[in-house]
Amino acid sequence: MNDSSWGAPPQAGYWGAPEQGPVQGAAPAGPAYDAYDAQHTRPMPIVPDVPAHGGDQDDDRGAARLSGPLFRDDSPATAPPYGGPSQKPQEPMPSAPQPAPAPQKKTAGRDLGAAIGVAVGLGVVIVASLLIVKAVFIGVIAVAVVVGLWELTSRLEERKGIKAPLVPLAIGGAAMVVSGYVRGAEGAWVAMALTALAVLVWRMTEPPEGYLKDVTAGVFAAFYIPFLATFVALMLAADDGSRRVLTFLLLAVVSDTGAYAIGWRFGKHKLAPRISPGKTREGLFGAITFAMAAGALLMEFLIDDGTWWQGLLLGLAVAASATLGDLGESMIKRDLGIKDMGTLLPGHGGIMDRLDSLLPTAPVVWLLLVLFVGSG
Repeated sequence: MNDSSWGAPPQAGYWGAPEQGPVQGAAPAGPAYDAYDAQHTRPMPIVPDVPAHGGDQDDDRGAARLSGPLFRDDSPATAPPYGGPSQKPQEPMPSAPQPAPAPQKKTAGRDLGAAIGVAVGLGVVIVASLLIVKAVFIGVIAVAVVVGLWELTSRLEERKGIKAPLVPLAIGGAAMVVSGYVRGAEGAWVAMALTALAVLVWRMTEPPEGYLKDVTAGVFAAFYIPFLATFVALMLAADDGSRRVLTFLLLAVVSDTGAYAIGWRFGKHKLAPRISPGKTREGLFGAITFAMAAGALLMEFLIDDGTWWQGLLLGLAVAASATLGDLGESMIKRDLGIKDMGTLLPGHGGIMDRLDSLLPTAPVVWLLLVLFVGSG
C-alpha cells in the first residue's frame, strides 16, 4: 500500500472504477477515513512480513508464523519490528583452544616413604627377636595382640557404642599366646574358654542394658585377635620354629607386595567393589603368583623335608587367606565407617591394619606345615 491511500481523496480510476458520491450508512473504516473514503477503499490483504533471510520470527503486529530455515545449518535472521532492515545475529567468537589436562599419576593414597620406613623398622625388630631369643618374640606377639584389642574395642565404642571389656580381653589374650607356646593347642583352647568366661563375668558389674551386644563383641574380639595370633606361637614352638615363622611372615609380605605391585600397575577389574574398591582381580593374580613362587623357594631351601610343590600349594593358600583376611577387616571398617583402625603406625594406620592379613593366615600356614613336614 502506497502513501496516497492514507487520508487523501482518491482520483478517478485509482482502482479502475469511476468516482462515486458518498454512500449513506457506510461504516467508518477508521479514524482517518470518512464514509466517502470507506466506499472507495478496499482493504489490502494482510501479508506477513517475510524476513530477508527466511527466519521464523513474529513481528509486533501478529503476522503469521512462517516455516523455519530450509536447511539445518541456516542461521535465523533477526528482523526489527515494522519492516526495518533485517540483521543477521552475531556469531560467537570461537574460544581459544584449551590445553589438554595433564594425565594424573597413580598414587598409593598414603605416605609411601613413612610406610616403607615403618615396615623396615618393624621387620628388623621382628626378625631380631625371632632369631635371637624365642621368648622375646612371644613378648612381641603379646604386645601386638594387646594393642590390637585396644584399637578394636576403642573403635567399637566410638562408632557403635559397644563396650567390649578391654581388661579381661587384654589379660586373656596375652595368656592365650603364652599358653599356646608353652602348652600347645590344648593350652590355647583352655585360655580362650577362660577369656570368654571372664568377659561374661566382667560385664556383669555394669548395668544390664547392652549386655548381650557387649559380651558378644568381647568374645568375637578374643577369637579374632589373640586366638588366631596363638597359631604363630604354635609354629614357634617347633624345633625349627623360627624358620617356620619366618616362612609365614615372608609369604604374607610377598603376597601383599605382589598384590600391590600388579594391582597398581595393571589393575582394572574390581575384585570386591562394595567391600574394598581398591582391590582388583589383577592384584589377586599378582598375590597368588608372587606367593607361589616364594613358597616354592622357601619350602625347598628353608624348611627341613619340604619340597617345591608343597611350597606352591602353601603360597596359593597364603594368598587366598591373606586376601580374605584383608576383605574381612575391610567389612568391619566399613561397618564402623572408618578408614583405619588407628594412627599408631605412620603410613599404615594402626596395628590392626597390619594384622588383618596375618591373623587368618597363621592357622592356615600352621596346619599345612604340620601336614607337610609334621609338628616338629
